[in-house]
Formats: sequence, C-alpha cells, structure tokens
Amino acid sequence: MVYELIDTSKAESLFDGWQETLIRSCLQKVMGKVYVTDPEAPKAAFAFVGCFGFFAGEPDEELVRNKPAGFVIMTPQNKAWADLIEKVYPEARKVIRYAIKKDTRFDVSALEENLKMLPDGYEIRNIDAEIYDRCLENPVTADFVSSFAGKEKYLEDGRGVVILKNGQIVSGASSYTRYREGIEIEVDTAEPERRKNLALIACSALILRCLSEGLYPSWDAQNTGSVHLAEKLGYEFDHEYTAYEVSSDERTH
Repeated sequence: MVYELIDTSKAESLFDGWQETLIRSCLQKVMGKVYVTDPEAPKAAFAFVGCFGFFAGEPDEELVRNKPAGFVIMTPQNKAWADLIEKVYPEARKVIRYAIKKDTRFDVSALEENLKMLPDGYEIRNIDAEIYDRCLENPVTADFVSSFAGKEKYLEDGRGVVILKNGQIVSGASSYTRYREGIEIEVDTAEPERRKNLALIACSALILRCLSEGLYPSWDAQNTGSVHLAEKLGYEFDHEYTAYEVSSDERTH
C-alpha cells in the first residue's frame, strides 16, 4: 500500500545529493507530497509536485504503479529506477532534460539593462489577485499559478511577473513551485509574440524581484532553447538527465 508520508524527514536521506528544488518543496512541506510504501522506515520514496515526480531509494514497483492522475514527468534517481519505469509504463516517452547550476551569482546591472528592451506598447506587471485570475483563463499562462493550492496560497508564496500588450498577457515568468529559500521558474510566451526578447525581460524582472527578497530563482531546462535563455540571464549549464513523460488518468492515491 502507498501512503502519504507525514514526517518527511524520514525520507530526506533517500534524496541526498539531489539538487532539484521541487524535491525540497516536498520535503519542506511547502507544497507537494512525498509517497512511500513504508511510512515508519521508508526505503523508497516518490516526491511529487505540479506534474513532476522524483523516485529515490530502493526501486519499488508498487510506488511506480501508483502514479497521480494525468500527465506526469517521472525522474529516476538511477538506472534501476529508470528500468522499472520503462517496465511499468512501456508507452512512456523518454526525454532528456537539462539541469542548471544552483549557485548563480547574478549581474544585477545586466538584468536591469534587459528591462530597457521592453518594446513600446508593452507593460510589465507583478502577478497580483487580478492577474492571477487572468492567468487561469489561458492554457499558455495557467502554469504560472496552477501548481499552487489556490489564489491565496499563490499570493502568499508565489512570485511572478507578466508582460501585457493591449491589456492581454503575452509573456511571463513565475514560480512554478516554491521552497523555503526560493522558487523554481516557469516561463512562457504566446507564439505570435516570440523572438521579441519578452521571455528574457520577464525573467530578468522576476529574478530581480527574487533577489530583492533574498529568494533564489532556480532554473531547470526542458530543452536547449531554455538552456540558452538561462545562459543569457547568467545561469550555467550543469548536466543532462533522463526523465519519462507518462500520460494516464489512472490514479490510486
């Protein structure tokens, strides 16, 4: 049987050395959950937040089979976990993602210069109560806020900025997740508005906001384009890693 782990400190050692901030969100109980098959002395754990899940410890098939509903990006700690995911979900799409170093020292003046690139007719806004509601109206912008348990939680723990054109959200950068020391950045731009440096501008504004509050703006890249954008902002590439995209409506926890 699979259980939600209440005392997440019991699983901390299983994730030792893993730098993903989404795991910290779960272990710190800021958001997300940790699942185990032995709540007293877990030898395996699944940390899940948003649509991301991380398997650690001794490979456990029961834990792999008990996935959350819908689309999940599963990340194995090692090859044994990867083999198990492939066995349980042979239809899963194996992908390469790109980890970014977590100790970036940002050039504040360079980020401030990026803000000057905002084209005429565009406006930068922090995500407040009004903008939160508008983000949910469009699938392109919903991920800016949807990992949080409602508006109140986002306004308390989340941080985000959007770029408006004619009153419409055309780009933005926000906290996909939050952990005590910082956020994990989510960024997107509407297709017709790409190649105008809007993502660079939005991310610069969000990073500056985080730095002013003593929060670290963490970055993980889905593709090489995201890596290149990160590098323009001052981040450094760390390493590639394997993940599995699994789509299913089945859910047992």
